[in-house]
Amino acid sequence: MSNITVKTMAQYMAEGKQPEVLFWVGCAGSFDDRAKKITRAFVKILNNIGVEFAVLGTEESCTGDPAKRAGNEFVFQMQAMMNIEVLNAYDVKKIVTTCPHCFNTLKNEYPSLGGNYEVLHHSQYLQQLIDAGKLKLEGSETFKGKRITFHDPCYLGRGNDVYEAPRTLIEKLDAELVEMKRCRTRGLCCGAGGAQMFKEPEKGDKDINIERTEEALEEKPQIIATGCPFCNTMMTDGVKHFEQESKVMVKDLAELIMEAKDL
Repeated sequence: MSNITVKTMAQYMAEGKQPEVLFWVGCAGSFDDRAKKITRAFVKILNNIGVEFAVLGTEESCTGDPAKRAGNEFVFQMQAMMNIEVLNAYDVKKIVTTCPHCFNTLKNEYPSLGGNYEVLHHSQYLQQLIDAGKLKLEGSETFKGKRITFHDPCYLGRGNDVYEAPRTLIEKLDAELVEMKRCRTRGLCCGAGGAQMFKEPEKGDKDINIERTEEALEEKPQIIATGCPFCNTMMTDGVKHFEQESKVMVKDLAELIMEAKDL
């Protein structure tokens, strides 16, 4: 693996500097082996184009999303207050995260507790970098003409009305974007939201991720693109269930851009 440079907010502060953006890694991006690859991909892109960014490192704690969704408001508020104290001490203004759960919580739940930041999902941030001419994908043949379907994460799409940024990125790759029957405002959950990620599903006729993967496979994609580590896990499990791993890849938007840029 090529060298990856990541500085912490503490290091920036020691140098008397402020980074352009704080990258909020999130629990999945820090601990889950599959999601770590998404973290690395995003960092490689930022390093490649020279964005000055920092992480909190060991000072980052869970945003509290799973606790809140599972109904433990007390634990959520404790986690949130701790994070807000750290963020405000560093005078953080702009946060980018690869997880829609972190994105939604930081953006919508933190202001009432005293945490006011500009919060972006990485698809939005990458689009900003493309619009500013910093991130260039022209001339990349990696995904030219490949059939890619995008699974809308609940907290990105229906929760925050972010539908265009991820699709713009896929189109910038010169890929063929094929939409599932249920997409955008009618998108179907992968089955992992609301802290369901951390427990086994109740008995029923069919697991949600199997239903969702069926919808994706109907479009005969070569790649199922996701913008969320939870969705990535659920769709990957679905593809394995149908024994399609050799034909269909599940990749995060950051991984697609990293591969297109050959980083």
